[in-house]
Amino acid sequence: MTIAALATAPAAGAVGILRLSGPAALEVGRRLAPGIPEAPVPRHAYLASFVDAGGRTLDEGLFLYFRAPHSFTGEDVVELQAHGSPRLLQLLLARVLEDERVRPARPGEFTRRAFLQGRIDLTRAEAVADLVAADSEAAVRAAAAGLSGALALRVASLEEPLRALHADLEGVLNFPEEAEGADEGAGPRVAALRSEAESLLAEAGRGRLVRRGARVALYGPVNAGKSTLFNRLVGEARALVDAEPGTTRDVLEARVEWNGLALSLLDTAGLRETPGRIEALGIARTREALASVDLALLVLPPEATPAEAEGWVKEAGATAVLRVAGKCDVAALPHAAATWERGLRVSGKTGEGLEPLRTAVLSHLWGEGTPAAVALVSERHADALRRAAEALGRAHEASRLSTLEVLSGEVGLALEALGEVSGTSVSEALLDAIFQRFCIGK
Repeated sequence: MTIAALATAPAAGAVGILRLSGPAALEVGRRLAPGIPEAPVPRHAYLASFVDAGGRTLDEGLFLYFRAPHSFTGEDVVELQAHGSPRLLQLLLARVLEDERVRPARPGEFTRRAFLQGRIDLTRAEAVADLVAADSEAAVRAAAAGLSGALALRVASLEEPLRALHADLEGVLNFPEEAEGADEGAGPRVAALRSEAESLLAEAGRGRLVRRGARVALYGPVNAGKSTLFNRLVGEARALVDAEPGTTRDVLEARVEWNGLALSLLDTAGLRETPGRIEALGIARTREALASVDLALLVLPPEATPAEAEGWVKEAGATAVLRVAGKCDVAALPHAAATWERGLRVSGKTGEGLEPLRTAVLSHLWGEGTPAAVALVSERHADALRRAAEALGRAHEASRLSTLEVLSGEVGLALEALGEVSGTSVSEALLDAIFQRFCIGK
């Protein structure tokens, strides 16, 4: 069946694209552009008049033909590039859908056909959607890396030797005489593959961070300068600032981009023991936010004592904490507070210490390297990689303490989990779930 959809957003613009893919794509496309030759040159842009059913010209634009299998989907593909009038494009789409051989494309169906035709693997297919959805420079670059095969190569470097090991183990189990000795060295092979899987899984967290952006909360006692610092980091007066304690009653959120990485900064209500009723609700939300962020910035006032600081650190629970000495422009630190490690000195009022703070935040989130250097990893990828690493951990134990059947079974489970990433072992239901998040026309 031939499918058709608009490949550009349904809004006015300079150019709008109508895309067809399937066996009838060329014939149906030529009905809208009757001046095109019966056998157009593939990948050649023809200037064409697009007409309605009565032969009246609707627009003038470009006609491009991509002959199977040398197209994105692996099928015959036609693209009509018209002016970006939403009403015009709907008329052209309605015109091609008059043909009974053509139906509207479902979300992601063009990319799904490319995957099913072997034009791209599943990691590259998902990178297409990631590139469309990318909202930071790091996400764009990482998605582009995924589209060129960065994640696919890493998975293949693990999947291929794992498949060879599984074949050897199954050979010994099913044909012991013919495959005698093929399982020798299975333990070291499993150990090496487990190490590789765990390394890939460790990188998955960074890939997910690029994909969704990092979340960083500013928290601490009242009147520590959190909102002033928040406004300075965001670049505008988003939070109310006042000398009265407890000004912030809710969690404020703003999106920024540092060194290409998208971050959501959260300004939270100050913590104190005897808040009012509304302020107490804000403090409860602060504690909820601290449990959900990737990094917490503990903003300490000049008068903070070591014991108080340790108490506020405990408020963050398992979340990583970076200590920040706020209001460093106000006065010299008290002697008692000056003798202990307070963290980075920052002034939201003057901007002092802002660049070292940004550097420290990115270092805490990333360590070495840059966000663009990793491949984007979805929650689905991360779950599959975790299951693969766990199965290989059990396989390593089985290689020392259990039977060959158990070892082979665990290796098979790891291989199946990796296949969910690469697409070598994936169900129709999983494909449906993956491609439903794509836009129509992609």
